[in-house]
Amino acid sequence: MTIGVGGSSAEAELSAMRSMRGSAPPIGAEERVARIARAQALMRAAGIDALWLDVSASLTYFTGLRLRRSERLHGAVLPAKGALTYLSPAFEREKLLTMLSIGDDVATWEEHEDPTALVCDVLRAKGIARGTIGIDEATPFFTFDGLRRAGNAYDFVNAAAVTAACRSVKSPAEIALMQTAKSITLEVHKAAARILRAGITTTEVQAFTVAAHRKLGAEADPPFNIVLFGEATAYPHGVPYPQTLKDGDMVLIDVGAPVDGYSSDVTRSYVFGTPSPRQREIWDLEKAAQAAAFSAAQIGVPCEEVDAAARRVIEAAGLGPGYAVPGLPHRTGHGIGLDVHETPYIVKGDRTPLAPGMTFSNEPMICIYGAFGVRLEDHVYMTKQGPRWFTEPAHTVDDPFGYER
Repeated sequence: MTIGVGGSSAEAELSAMRSMRGSAPPIGAEERVARIARAQALMRAAGIDALWLDVSASLTYFTGLRLRRSERLHGAVLPAKGALTYLSPAFEREKLLTMLSIGDDVATWEEHEDPTALVCDVLRAKGIARGTIGIDEATPFFTFDGLRRAGNAYDFVNAAAVTAACRSVKSPAEIALMQTAKSITLEVHKAAARILRAGITTTEVQAFTVAAHRKLGAEADPPFNIVLFGEATAYPHGVPYPQTLKDGDMVLIDVGAPVDGYSSDVTRSYVFGTPSPRQREIWDLEKAAQAAAFSAAQIGVPCEEVDAAARRVIEAAGLGPGYAVPGLPHRTGHGIGLDVHETPYIVKGDRTPLAPGMTFSNEPMICIYGAFGVRLEDHVYMTKQGPRWFTEPAHTVDDPFGYER
């Protein structure tokens, strides 16, 4: 039997858990003010007169606001010079004021009015009668469509040149919060492995990972929660039906939950029972590909080279080539922060040079349709000296959590 798999129950594991939230403080107003100043400097250098920040992770990043998107326009106008202005339905203004930590200028629109016209009114009030406006890349099309109709004096561009440039490089405070989130999720993985038994269903394990994240200090339920057994593990984002665990099944669990908005995302694969020679071979190959990607992730190296390093290991074993299956059918990794998936991306064509503060997943999954798949996913943060792991990678196929190393 794989070490660390089975032998416990959900009740016993949950009763033993204590919060791991720790002392990493939430992001404060001082850091957000510095973020705004950096964004404004980038805007001036790029000739962008203002940004429209929709209800998105970028709005949260700069202002701390966490709003739920709806058909009603909320957001903020951030000029290249001067203070930002929030936009809100009039009936939400008083509530919004209680939520603000950066600035207090709020422009409102009534239910019968065109809110995108108000955005243009705010721009003109700031002395921006024409020019270039960066649009939050998460803005819904219906909002952008209204903006271009109401603001035909403006040129609209993708704001990612500013938002992604800021958000892709994490501060020490962000790294600390992400470390807490990922440490919590790794403990959830260990506990989830211990509750496995023949006959347990994937939905039972999913319910446990939700409860365990909450018990250990995550602030919200996992936004994704993939639990797969057997042949279903070959499908990267799962299958639309539950499975029941049996001896010899590969197990794949991919889950994460946020701490102060910063997400974790950790995957473990292991065998319930004794690994077959083929399971052992592919698991070891996956670990070697993950290690090759980590070694390639050096300061200044283009993101696509990290993907290529993992892919070379897999293709040398006769799998692939490229995205062909059996092999690695998707990118090797993705940036992570306030969004689970954000820039940069560890994929062919992303030539972004790695820089200190960048964070990304390392997960070169191997899929064998009709048999099983193996994904080992840990996350990396870049330092001036090179890459560092947030979570220690899986140890061996026989002892994935390293209890006997």
